[in-house]
Amino acid sequence: MEKMENVGNLDYVCSWYKKASEFMAGNNIRAALVSTNSVSQGELVANLWKPLFDEGVHIDFAHRTFRWDSEAKLKAHVHCVIIGFSTIHSVKKKIIFTEERQEVPNINAYLLNADNIFIESRVKSICNVPEIGIGNKPIDGGNYLFTEEFINQKPRYCLWLGDCSPNEIRSMPKCMKRVEAVRKYRLESTSAGTVKLADKPTRFHVGNMPKHTYVVIPEVSSEKRRYIPMGFMTPNILCSNLVKIVPDATLYHFGVLTSNVHMAWVRAVCGRLKSDYRYSKDIVYNNFPWCSPTEEQKAKIEKTAQGILDARALYPDSSLADLYDELLMPTELRKAHQQNDRAVMQAYGFSVKDTTEESCVAELMKMYQYIITS
Repeated sequence: MEKMENVGNLDYVCSWYKKASEFMAGNNIRAALVSTNSVSQGELVANLWKPLFDEGVHIDFAHRTFRWDSEAKLKAHVHCVIIGFSTIHSVKKKIIFTEERQEVPNINAYLLNADNIFIESRVKSICNVPEIGIGNKPIDGGNYLFTEEFINQKPRYCLWLGDCSPNEIRSMPKCMKRVEAVRKYRLESTSAGTVKLADKPTRFHVGNMPKHTYVVIPEVSSEKRRYIPMGFMTPNILCSNLVKIVPDATLYHFGVLTSNVHMAWVRAVCGRLKSDYRYSKDIVYNNFPWCSPTEEQKAKIEKTAQGILDARALYPDSSLADLYDELLMPTELRKAHQQNDRAVMQAYGFSVKDTTEESCVAELMKMYQYIITS
């Protein structure tokens, strides 16, 4: 493992893949391992498989993610994959197992029938789109926050003092108590950085207040949802650091991000929390290859994106968690998403009729490779 970069970011299970590949060197050996599905997800993929592929390793067959249940009374659910790999030249078809058996010409490290392309961590987007960041991070011991969170659509309020003058704050005794409590909380922290923030007790640690419309993306979302429930917000609404936000995003950006094209990318390359989607800035968003629509195509996506928001507005008493439950999603919302999906696919030049999720990801990976090597 000492020759591999970013070793500290690898799971313990990765060492078994590395050790097996070392035994293969110069020998007619094949191996197969059952392991946690983390080896085919997120940042870990490039860190583990890129050096192995460079050494001549290739994947012969794979069973994509399945749940392995313990027989114990208090069952632990582990999400696993099975990967067969070797350095032996083989003219035989590779095999991917899911509910069905699929013969394919190649299996890449994401266990997809696609070229051997690695999505590596990067701090800036490969395309000319708004930067993504986190919401507002108070580090306040809970003193500036009230009630619940985004995806359940429960109103959540915060005490935002902004540029209030000392005189204004002093005239509000209850605010003063909270400012004092925040300062005390920060001073008592074991983190030197947090203690330093006690000098500015009226300010959040991270203040991210977009001046225009912006997109909100939950960091974690259930794998049972076809679409991650994203929000399209106005500047009068603040978001916490528990979500990602895309400041200055337009309806067009919202339409693309909430489409089945982007969701296919998310499912293929994102990390997971258990089996739930874990949306990341450096792997998912910054590596996503955006289309180059005509003005007509862009206008159409803006229209279908607004259609999604209009369909949600028909159910003001329902949370996004309710609306995006696959069993409960209203017909109007599903239809609006399908129309948006078609508009985005057409902007990418994908066949609405013939493109599968797997072929969509394969094309996106080709676009990604073209962009980063151009």
